[in-house]
Amino acid sequence: MMVPKITNPKDVTMKKYKILLFVLLIIPVMCFSQKKAKDSIVEKPARPAFESATLIDNASNVLFNKNTLEVIMQHRFGLIEEENSLAGIYGANSNIRIALSYAILDWVTVGYGITKKNRMSDFNLKVGLLNQTRSGSMPVSMSYYGNIAIDGRSFDVKYPNGDYIPPDADNGPFLKKQDRYSYFHQLIIAKRFNSKLSLQIAPSLSHFNAVNTGDENDRFSVACGGRYKVSSQTALICDVSMPITQLNDNKYNITGFSFGAEFSTSAHTFQIFITNFNGILPQQNYMKNTNDFLNGGTLIGFNITRNYNF
Repeated sequence: MMVPKITNPKDVTMKKYKILLFVLLIIPVMCFSQKKAKDSIVEKPARPAFESATLIDNASNVLFNKNTLEVIMQHRFGLIEEENSLAGIYGANSNIRIALSYAILDWVTVGYGITKKNRMSDFNLKVGLLNQTRSGSMPVSMSYYGNIAIDGRSFDVKYPNGDYIPPDADNGPFLKKQDRYSYFHQLIIAKRFNSKLSLQIAPSLSHFNAVNTGDENDRFSVACGGRYKVSSQTALICDVSMPITQLNDNKYNITGFSFGAEFSTSAHTFQIFITNFNGILPQQNYMKNTNDFLNGGTLIGFNITRNYNF
C-alpha cells in the first residue's frame, strides 16, 4: 500500500518565488536583446538625388566617395541674338571654366578652378551635413557649398598719356589686394522623391569686397532646381536663381532661368542648356549678371564632368 507524499506548503511557496524571480530576471534581458537588435540596424542612405555635383549654374547636394577626382569643364557661348555668331557659338563674350575637385572624405570635397572672365581663380569646399534615408527617417539631404574667388586681371593705374583712371569695382583698377576677393556661401537642401524626380532649394549669400559707390557688398538669393529622368541615362533639368536683396542698380536685379537636358553614364555627365547666366561662378552670376532671359539675353551653355576613382 502506497502512502501519499505530503507536500510541505513552504516548499510550494519557495518554488513559486523562484519562478517569479526567474521571470523578473529574464524580462529585462529579453528587452535589452530586442533593443540591441533594433539599434544594430543601420539606416541606408537613399540614392543620390542628382548624377552630377553641378546642376547647370548651381552646385547640387552630391558628394562623391572618398578619393574620387572630378574633372569639370563648363562653357557659355555668346548671346544667341548676337549677329553673325551662329547662335552665339562664335560670340566674342563666351566664357569657360576648367576645374578639379577631390573628395578627401566621403562627406568633404575640396576644389580649384580657373575662369576666363576676369581671369578668376576660385577655391571651393563642399560638406555633406545630412543624408536622406531610404526609410524616410531623414526626409532630405543637406550640403554646404562655399568658395573664395580672386580676380586675376592686371591694370595700369594710368592711361598711356598719364591720365588717372578712377577706381571701378567692375573694370578696375583695384587699389588693394583685398579688392580682388569675392565669396559665396550656399546651403543646398535636396530630396529624391522617386526614381525619376529630384528637387532642391538652395539659399545663398554672395559677397564682393569692392563695389561701386552706392552698391551693396552682399546679396541674398535662392535657387530652385530639379531633375526628371526620362530614361536610364537621360534627364530633363532646370534651375531658377532668384535674387532676394534688391541692388540699387536695377540692371542687376534679374532672375536667372536655365533649362536643358542631362546625359550621364557611370563616370561621365554632360549637361546642355539655355540660360541667361554667363559668369559661371555663382557670385558673378548673382551680383553681376545683366542678361534678361525674357528680353534677348539667352545663351547656350554646357557642363562636362568626368570622375576618376583612386
